Amino acid sequence: MTELIGTKMVSDGKTAREIFEGVVANPARKKFGFGEKLAIVNVDVQQAYTRTDMFKTAYETDPRQIEYINTISRLAREKGMPVIWSRVAYKADAGDAGVWGTRTDTEDSLQNIKYDSERHQFDPRCEIDQDDLQFTKRMPSVFFETPLASYLTFHKVDTVVVTGGSTSGCVRATAVDSLSHGYRTIVPVETCADKHESYHFANLTDLQLKYADVEPVQAVIDWLEAR
Repeated sequence: MTELIGTKMVSDGKTAREIFEGVVANPARKKFGFGEKLAIVNVDVQQAYTRTDMFKTAYETDPRQIEYINTISRLAREKGMPVIWSRVAYKADAGDAGVWGTRTDTEDSLQNIKYDSERHQFDPRCEIDQDDLQFTKRMPSVFFETPLASYLTFHKVDTVVVTGGSTSGCVRATAVDSLSHGYRTIVPVETCADKHESYHFANLTDLQLKYADVEPVQAVIDWLEAR
């Protein structure tokens, strides 16, 4: 009989939250850590996804999410570090949504977030400074066909802090691209949101194991306050 060296897929009945908590409590790998200069990248903190009182597509995980985002964004600004805000929208005929916009076609569909619509607007609770970089993207990652990479290079950033939503979608895509671009990547738990705790915690687990340091937001606050 051949001795098993690798791992057969585990099915132990644990919830995604329980698995995440176990991984965080017993880290198997060292952290990427913070570098010398970070940027806060706030992903799609727009009404389509944050205003649960307005849109069916919106969701909430931690009710203080935007408060935390504002706090770390303010601290970063005070230390002369960049703050970036992305949102998603498409032109009237949705011709720029690509294949991503072909699965459904309802008033709530992704490709029907139009420029300057209520769904496109940033959540009014966001404290956006006039010197923060703001742009509209088309695809999941904030890096894809946007000015982000060159902006981070110009500002000599080596660490990217990713917030926003959804954890399983655009936050994950951005974090993976951040690592791929060579950045130390931090995902503060309380600053991210998703529609279901299973998606949320499963993706935080995967990010922690492979692509990022998934940290409490206080870790980012402490690092910035110590600069």
